[in-house]
Amino acid sequence: MNPMRDPQIREWTESTGHRADYIDFLSQSTGIAEWIALSRVFLPEFVEVDGCVLWDRSYDPENFGTWRSTLDGDVTAIEATLNQLKLYLYVDIADDATSRANALSLAEDIATVWRIRLTTTFPRRSFSVQAMDTEDGPVVSFVSERPGSAVS
Repeated sequence: MNPMRDPQIREWTESTGHRADYIDFLSQSTGIAEWIALSRVFLPEFVEVDGCVLWDRSYDPENFGTWRSTLDGDVTAIEATLNQLKLYLYVDIADDATSRANALSLAEDIATVWRIRLTTTFPRRSFSVQAMDTEDGPVVSFVSERPGSAVS
């Protein structure tokens, strides 16, 4: 995604006479803590539990056990349920076409990096990683691809 597509970044850059760019924008808007947290969004950790590959943020043993029972041990369904970053819950997205398009582009960028991270971390597996535009807003999700799986 081109950061200049975002009106706020574009206007800020223009106000500097184009002497600054998106990195300068971030340096004025965030500190080290935000950079560190963002790096984990783009380079997440994953865990493998009972045949499932899960985003480490979504893994809790008790919750996993509940979903495993509820979904009759269907590992693809468990992954589909737990491996979701509902971006709209964490990012304020204005209700206009540009903001919605930018949010979806951000979700697509996150999905691209997650796909790379998953295939690097689990080279013997294949994954379906998606950025979806839902009624509520963008969602990034992934599942392991398995032969005969209904979800892929």
